[in-house]
Amino acid sequence: MGRKTNDFVLHIATSNGSGSQSSNNTLVRTLFRMGIPVTGKNLFPSNISGLPTWFTIRANPEGFTARREESDIVIAMNPSTALEDQKSVMSGGHFFLNDEIQFPESLRRQDINFISIPFKKIVEPITDSGKLKKLLVNMIYVGVLAELLELDPQVLHNVVNTLFSDKAEVIELNTKSISAGINWAKENLQINEFPIKARIVPGGNENKILIDGNSASALGWLFGGCTVAAWYPITPSSSLVETFQKYAHKYRTSENGNRRAAIIQAEDELASISMVLGAGWAGARAVTATSGPGLSLMSEAAGLAYFAEIPSVIWNVQRGGPSTGLPTRTQQADLSSAQNLSHGDTQHIVLLPANPSECFEFGQTVFDLAERLQTLVIVLSDLDLGMNLWVSDEFNYPQKPYDRGKVLSQADLDRLGTFARYRDIDGDGIPQRTLPGTHHPLAAYFTRGTGHDEKSNYSENPQVYAAMLDRLKAKFETAKSLVPNPVIDKDPIAQVSLIAFGSTDFAVPEVRRLLKERQTPTNYLRLRALPMSEDVEKFLAESKRVYIIEQNRDGQLARLIREQWPQHHHKLNSVLQYDGMPITPLKVFNQIAQSENQL
Repeated sequence: MGRKTNDFVLHIATSNGSGSQSSNNTLVRTLFRMGIPVTGKNLFPSNISGLPTWFTIRANPEGFTARREESDIVIAMNPSTALEDQKSVMSGGHFFLNDEIQFPESLRRQDINFISIPFKKIVEPITDSGKLKKLLVNMIYVGVLAELLELDPQVLHNVVNTLFSDKAEVIELNTKSISAGINWAKENLQINEFPIKARIVPGGNENKILIDGNSASALGWLFGGCTVAAWYPITPSSSLVETFQKYAHKYRTSENGNRRAAIIQAEDELASISMVLGAGWAGARAVTATSGPGLSLMSEAAGLAYFAEIPSVIWNVQRGGPSTGLPTRTQQADLSSAQNLSHGDTQHIVLLPANPSECFEFGQTVFDLAERLQTLVIVLSDLDLGMNLWVSDEFNYPQKPYDRGKVLSQADLDRLGTFARYRDIDGDGIPQRTLPGTHHPLAAYFTRGTGHDEKSNYSENPQVYAAMLDRLKAKFETAKSLVPNPVIDKDPIAQVSLIAFGSTDFAVPEVRRLLKERQTPTNYLRLRALPMSEDVEKFLAESKRVYIIEQNRDGQLARLIREQWPQHHHKLNSVLQYDGMPITPLKVFNQIAQSENQL
């Protein structure tokens, strides 16, 4: 292995519940504060405690921080996975093994550097508490790595202080553990010969933050005017509502202690979305968060939101499916079900954030669209974006006022002299509405999920029913001009084009670099919403070969594009990864390069 600076993958294998989270956060946050582009991914199975869990840190000076399968450094603390963990080390890499793990000499790879560390012996003098020793042993590897990588000691010290919120005794114990690891490394390893180093980047990560998508989404809700969140816990969306609750209690509580936001844990998912519909009907900006199985359970109420035209929001943090699937793995397989959730000719607006900054931005956008269009809007995040740590631009304070849509006031009703809840007055498919409590004899109306005319009278008249469906279709067409536009980056000499959405975007810059190194420049379109606008059709028309990259088995986005623009069918190729792991640039590159006959 050649020498590397700020460019490595560190893989830490521990047991769920062993207390390694603080140690792993210490490492990734220290690298971030040193100005190095970095990500931290927690890869864990769906168990309560005791089974394997991994934390992967990737640092890269060019900002390529999507998942890489091979690691430069592996810390093996879990006996049950040590043999497999050794396989993930790249040739010439470093494998640090807890010396209490029985690892047959005959199974040791000869092409890597194998180093045993006596963690138990090192942590022994730090405390008499057996419980604390089990936790502090994780800080020993922080110390060893700090010495080998030459992490900045002051930055490391500050991170420890921040993480433990200035609790003096906790800080002291963790600092002692890190120092013990540092001292052991100094006495037993050739520090100067270690080929991987971390160096402070002046100005690096300036105006950046390190945040997970769920926290960014919770902040977005807060700034977006959300006052009601009804939910039923489900991984990987639970931390979103928990974080919103924390912020809402802090920033939405009056001086006399009155709460200005309601967070309700319902008895199930159908109850959650039904509460959201009630709140949205009453004029509140209301949301529920869920994942695939929960989305399925909300189907009935989703149809009601569409047909009765009630502003409402589902924030779906996708995981592996179908059914219970892989609860703690990532996937983008809810696209088709989200767009047509429920029965009949239901069509929903779908937003597709790709990074924490967009999670924050869409926190307002989604409520604006729900109220402007008077319908359910579904946001599709995923576990990789939602639960893992990403470097993001600092969030901009929203400048746009809230768009409440066509809400008639008492004065409006006086001026108009008439009101029909489901009448399209200006040809965009969007009717007017009033809010409960509007003091006017014309304000009341009957909200119906059954067939109705434009005055919301019950109707089974065939012409009236068909006209109502056509108006809803017209509203969906209007949405094309309101949803976020795709982001397009074109290369004037490119023959190959890429399309992706959501967290797949993290892998695309590296894929494009790898292809360009093979003399294949690319155009790129990142889809941010459904329905798709004519910008997508124009991009397809100007492309010769198009690769649609997504994290599901069936190429759901490719199927939607083929259905909408069949004339471009012959150009489209699906590039898929659906193993539940975060998308890997090299896998994507290999599929495209093989199709382009470049391997």
